[in-house]
Amino acid sequence: MVNAKRMVEEFLELVQIDSVSGKERQIADLLKEKLTVLGLEVFEDGAGRKVGSDTGNIIGRMPGSGSGPVLMLCSHMDTVEPGRGIKPRIEGGVIRSAGDTVLGADDKAGIVTILEVLRVIREQSISHSGLEVVFTIWEEGGLFGAKNLDYDLLSARAGFVLDSDGPPGTIITRAPSQDRIGATIKGRAAHAGINPEDGINAIQVASHAIAQMKLGRIDHETTSNIGIIKGGKATNIVPDSATLDGETRSLDAWKREAQTAAICGALREAAGKFGAGVDIFTETQYHDFNLSKGSPPIRLAIEAACKLGLAASLEKTGGGSDANILNSRGIATAVLGIGMKKVHTTEEYITLKDLSENAVYLLEIVKSARGKAFS
Repeated sequence: MVNAKRMVEEFLELVQIDSVSGKERQIADLLKEKLTVLGLEVFEDGAGRKVGSDTGNIIGRMPGSGSGPVLMLCSHMDTVEPGRGIKPRIEGGVIRSAGDTVLGADDKAGIVTILEVLRVIREQSISHSGLEVVFTIWEEGGLFGAKNLDYDLLSARAGFVLDSDGPPGTIITRAPSQDRIGATIKGRAAHAGINPEDGINAIQVASHAIAQMKLGRIDHETTSNIGIIKGGKATNIVPDSATLDGETRSLDAWKREAQTAAICGALREAAGKFGAGVDIFTETQYHDFNLSKGSPPIRLAIEAACKLGLAASLEKTGGGSDANILNSRGIATAVLGIGMKKVHTTEEYITLKDLSENAVYLLEIVKSARGKAFS
């Protein structure tokens, strides 16, 4: 029942619409139009005004025609850079970009999958228990759309985010929490050639602190990273200031907190050793989730995979997604693998086979919800 050719054509259409984070207006307007044509009641919330995007989240409702729980289906509209002027090409059953941008399968493959399922339901008059579609803004780099979503517009208590690697049948049941860490090292300026001993080199202090940190893979559940460091005005001035930004993640909240504390401790110790000052900022960006096999979305996803003969693979991930926020807001949400590969790089790609099988699988999930009663 899924129209693979139509899916490819729509995917090629959507990835050629620029929609980097904060600039999703054009694709949002198109998706509002598409959802309206499909008969959904469509809303745009006020998230854009809160976070500085040029549009809000797009929400669509398709009333059910049978008993069972309302399901939420979610993908994000934004892409990472370089994501402007994408030129997709198809070679040997694979869709790639021309090579100087990302492809945007993350997450337009998810959007196309949801749209195709809605079309097939409408064309074939397939009974379902009710759907709520959420296309979020600014997922990349902060999950800002989901954080500022108007939850009063939603009634679903279970859902799926289509936003992971892994072939159809991949079900993400567990994802980490994340802390953001920012620090400003306060040194003292001096002439680098005349009296450097009178200065305190803030870059040196930051470097010493980083050298004492354990970064990268900490254990099978935990990672940490310093991703940005800035400082200095000229080579002949001992730098009096340096800033750095980093993160910690873990599937175990206690481990995340301990790793954040260790990084902050290294910064304070280095500042004290050199006589510098340090201001540290930490913030938990999102909390972890861990869904059991008995939770509604996992049960539905496993049942649908079995019906289709797919290998249901329950996985954990080291990345965050809108599902982290949705779970924290009381909507039990699993993440589905949609076959996108090498995301956030110019080598990103997706196969035609995975693109069409995504819709087959999601449609079966929707059908599996009919008549179910979730507590």
